[in-house]
Amino acid sequence: MRDLLIVIDMQKDFIDGSLGTKEAEAIVTDVIQLAEEFPGDVIFTRDTHTEDYLNTSEGKHLPVKHCIKGTEGWELEARLEAVREKRAALVFDKITFGSKELAAYLAQEAGSELSSVTLCGLCTDICVISNALMIKAFLPEIPIRVKASCCAGVTPASHENALEAMKMCQIEII
Repeated sequence: MRDLLIVIDMQKDFIDGSLGTKEAEAIVTDVIQLAEEFPGDVIFTRDTHTEDYLNTSEGKHLPVKHCIKGTEGWELEARLEAVREKRAALVFDKITFGSKELAAYLAQEAGSELSSVTLCGLCTDICVISNALMIKAFLPEIPIRVKASCCAGVTPASHENALEAMKMCQIEII
């Protein structure tokens, strides 16, 4: 049995780029420490869009270009990329909030070996909650946890609302 940490979308555009916030900047050091010291395996996700982002459904609702594949804003924060490389961690590029590929991988490849899944990253109220709920649906008997101090939302209020919503769905907030 093993524990797994999933680091969600710790990319430049969400930290200090086009959609960055001071709350996102404030968690970077703690996320790095968690990813470095986590006793189990670590997986990363990257929000991934193309140049035609503004023509997509998401782009029409959030008309701010971000995480365009191959740009600096798409890249993982440099120190986290170093952790990813050192740990030879998998990375899942995802075109929307939740990663179907990540959830399927966990269910098919890793589910029987997992004792817990912990999530951290950005944004609590969009991609963290989406992935946590999707993983919970695929692995209903595995404890799913979210490390609140290593997450940030679009706003502090939406971060707190997302944590409360996840609690109601039997996701442990640590």
